[in-house]
Amino acid sequence: MEHTSLFTRKTQCIFWGLHTTAIQRMTDYDFMIGREKPSISGIVAPSRQENFHKVFFGKKEMLIPLFGNVKQAFNSHPECDTFLNFASFRSAFDVTMHAFDIEAIKTIVITAEGIPERLARRIRETAKKKDKLIIGPSTVGAMNPGAFKVANIGGAVENIIEAKLFNTGSVGLVTRSGGLFNELANIIFRNSNGIYEGVAIGGDRFPGSEFLEHMLRFEKNPDIKMIVMLGELGGSSEYAVINAMKEGLITKPVIAWCIGTVAKYMKSEVQFGHAGAKADKEMETAQAKNKALSDAGAIVPVSYNDLPGLIAETSKKCGIKKVVKQASGFVKRSKIVSSRRTATNFICTISDDTGAEPTYIGTPISEVAGDDYSIGDVISMLWFKRRFPHWASEFFVLVLKIVADHGPAVSGAHNTRITARAGKDLISSLVSGLLTIGPRFGGAIDGAAKYFYGALDHMTPLEFVTKMKESGVNIPGIGHRIKSVRNPDKRVTILKEYADKHFPLNRLLPYALEVEKITTAKKDNLILNVDGTVGILLVDLLLSLGYSRKDILEIISSWGLFNGLFLLGRSIGFIGHYIDEKRLNMPMYRHPWSDILYDARPEEDKTQEK
Repeated sequence: MEHTSLFTRKTQCIFWGLHTTAIQRMTDYDFMIGREKPSISGIVAPSRQENFHKVFFGKKEMLIPLFGNVKQAFNSHPECDTFLNFASFRSAFDVTMHAFDIEAIKTIVITAEGIPERLARRIRETAKKKDKLIIGPSTVGAMNPGAFKVANIGGAVENIIEAKLFNTGSVGLVTRSGGLFNELANIIFRNSNGIYEGVAIGGDRFPGSEFLEHMLRFEKNPDIKMIVMLGELGGSSEYAVINAMKEGLITKPVIAWCIGTVAKYMKSEVQFGHAGAKADKEMETAQAKNKALSDAGAIVPVSYNDLPGLIAETSKKCGIKKVVKQASGFVKRSKIVSSRRTATNFICTISDDTGAEPTYIGTPISEVAGDDYSIGDVISMLWFKRRFPHWASEFFVLVLKIVADHGPAVSGAHNTRITARAGKDLISSLVSGLLTIGPRFGGAIDGAAKYFYGALDHMTPLEFVTKMKESGVNIPGIGHRIKSVRNPDKRVTILKEYADKHFPLNRLLPYALEVEKITTAKKDNLILNVDGTVGILLVDLLLSLGYSRKDILEIISSWGLFNGLFLLGRSIGFIGHYIDEKRLNMPMYRHPWSDILYDARPEEDKTQEK
């Protein structure tokens, strides 16, 4: 794969690890250079339970989704081609190896320091086979100023402002040192027009990519007029650049310097800060490398202090003009980033009432109120954050109609009427009825969906019935006091007929009907009841809409959303019962004595009786 420009203003990445400071620095940079949205599309945080991470984008907070693994993140965000691996040195290798299998990834940035050398070599070898570009390990990142920066490269806001790292320049910069990258970026801007692209390849002994790979890309990029390379003592990667220059593969002016010349004044061998910064041979010393670079045609200063002058002189020869672009806007936005920002306490992702008119998932209320939207559409938008197709939204409407009421004798309606007759208000009466909804009344929808869907693909209907019996658990959604095989429930028939006619996929319903054959063979009222049918068909609805098994089980188990549809529908009926009591102006209710078995004798009398 040929990389001419490493990143663009459209580059999007996935960030591994919830390192909040680095994430915020990246999104701050995105805001300061005027990107429309943060460059981090998703964060992989396997141990976190949250679904989102909040970041500031200017003064406004935005949500970045969290994922359990790399594959899931890239599947959800196919626009991403860059992966930032912020895992520790203990797990960075495994995370990287998993990332190699994702075709969309072009560039992998590894920040961890101290990855075992044998593993670092495997990363480098695998990257070449998989045609991926590795930056790191032990890197602070890379950047194209004014377009995208990955990881902590460039440092804090103040350094980015000083080094004008919002400005797209004409210099390609590649270093081992992350700290000196920031200093050199500042020097380059003050003596040229800034860097076009900068890469800190990392200080470990076996980086995933070497100086030469990046410099050859700089050579092919017409926007880069000159190259600055900062090497160091130890290793031999600079010699690959030397050979390329001798062979004419690099023709652009190269200013090069290898740090560590002070080592010759030490009485014994010295290990400098980086793992690779130790000269084991004469050719690995900084002096030997600097001389070889000079002999190959590179512009090599006498000392590091001479770099600014040589950069200014070479820049002038290359015809580079110092033009600072977008400075005023950047400075204005950087002041927003540097100012005090207050985090919010709540997150709302379904509606917004701060604009000219309220919106449901971005749709203006004036549009939702039109003829094209039904209450089923509103349910799908506010509950599932998407507008379902017509057949799915109308199924919600059908369920609401069917479950709205089941007469005054059921516990919820009964409680509502008694509370109303006690003179209480509508809310109190409605709540007293709703509080009776549970496993024995109306709460079996989630249970039926959970147990039946959990068994699908894992157990035959007979095995499912047998297991539930052995566990001592009544099958939710099975059984009715009055209805039976000979006296079918018309509501269930209506629901099944609707699904047969409109659902693109019916997987769970046929399974449930096979279970019903087994249970009704024992007793003919052990039928699939309304609760069970609604729960099962809601699973089939979500399967038809492409929801994954994991998502469906979360909706059932964690959200209690299926029961919510019963609660919403039955509230219509409870309110009707409340109004009926008020309309009739019925007195306070007292249960008749004749309907109560009184057995309030002392316990010793009962014992003697036995």
